Amino acid sequence: MLASHLQQWVLLLSPHQCEIKYRNSDKQQYTGGPSRLPLPTKRITGQFKRDSFDSALAKNVLVVALGITINYINATMIYTFRKHQVFYTNPRYVLFIHLVINDMIQLTTSILLFVLSNSLNINAFLCCIIVAFAAFTSVNTPLNLAVMAVECYIAVCFPLRHSEMCTVKRIYILIACIWALSVLSSLPDIIYFMATNSGQLFVSNLLCSINTLVTNHIFIKKKDYLYIVYLVSVWLVFIYTYFKIFFAAKSLKSVKCSETKKARNTIVLHSFQLLLCMLTYVYPMALKSIVQLFSLYYLHVIYVWYILVQILPRCASPILYGLRDVLFRNHLKKYLPCSICLSHE
Repeated sequence: MLASHLQQWVLLLSPHQCEIKYRNSDKQQYTGGPSRLPLPTKRITGQFKRDSFDSALAKNVLVVALGITINYINATMIYTFRKHQVFYTNPRYVLFIHLVINDMIQLTTSILLFVLSNSLNINAFLCCIIVAFAAFTSVNTPLNLAVMAVECYIAVCFPLRHSEMCTVKRIYILIACIWALSVLSSLPDIIYFMATNSGQLFVSNLLCSINTLVTNHIFIKKKDYLYIVYLVSVWLVFIYTYFKIFFAAKSLKSVKCSETKKARNTIVLHSFQLLLCMLTYVYPMALKSIVQLFSLYYLHVIYVWYILVQILPRCASPILYGLRDVLFRNHLKKYLPCSICLSHE
């Protein structure tokens, strides 16, 4: 999320082919003056109107409150996972808890970037660390969901070989591969920025954002293509596993139909979660249209978009396993203050 005054320049420069490079403020004494001149009153009150202090404060408080609430629930789920051996010896729950941890990291870094986007400059090296983890976890989510869909498919279509094919050791290897793919796809962008600004990396402050660090058009294109490849691959996995489970339901007895239906519903919910995650990649392309359609209220529309894309998907994991899974719910309600809400099935 960019601050509103940076979004103005993004829109103005979007029709042109140019490369934006970071420059320390000490070197901007001659060129930085015009940018500090007052803008016309009509423009300030029109298309590029900024949030008032009260509005920005209310938005930040709401985002932080939602983040604390979701992270508290997720932390309770991690505690439940560690307290009971039946969970950390089951590959399905290992994958789930990795998704929960990934959601916590992504939510925390996302909220940090949102709060810092209100014209708060931080150290460039610290910004690189925050953006790196935000980028890693964004790539991890769809890949983790794809592995979980395959695990459901094996459990339904190959129940006798499930324990042999899906071992805890293999699941940890797959998790390591997921992190390796996310690091290899995002880390070169961060390293390039650090290498080109090595002299000022530890002493300079900047407005922290992925768009501030990744300005080279080659890296931007590479990132877009990698995201497309990852998302298309994950969607193909979802479609294949869903229809395999759907056709397998016809050949199973009625005793197993409930488990098959539950597996299909789980994949559908994973697909909905992935669909929400995909909105993150649509945001840069949709920004210009949002400003044109909602010129007076575009800051509020972007804020709602942020809630839907960054906050809402993080609520999906507790719903999928914390509430739908009977075994996990029975143990989770022992540690939540609102255990009465979870006591009924």
